Amino acid sequence: MASQLESAMESLIRVFHNYSCQEGDKYKLSNVELKSLLQNELGDFLGSKDPLLVEKIMNDLDKDHDGEVDFKEFVILVATLTVACNDSNMLCRGIGEGM
Repeated sequence: MASQLESAMESLIRVFHNYSCQEGDKYKLSNVELKSLLQNELGDFLGSKDPLLVEKIMNDLDKDHDGEVDFKEFVILVATLTVACNDSNMLCRGIGEGM
């Protein structure tokens, strides 16, 4: 049986590839795929109505400036959001209660 962390890692990989395989390079997220992922997977968390949010995130993540987000760049986003959640004591929907 997988540990909680192993399951989280598997989920992260699975979510990335569920979106990255929709068009073009199946190992990278296009702008359209990233927007879909952000809206569907992080919409409540990000809560932004800014129409330029995806472009801002894409510009911040796309370190190699190829117009796409690879898995490494995606993990940086998830890690940054996770650290922000932890630092702000949000406890992300009750996660961490009773710790």
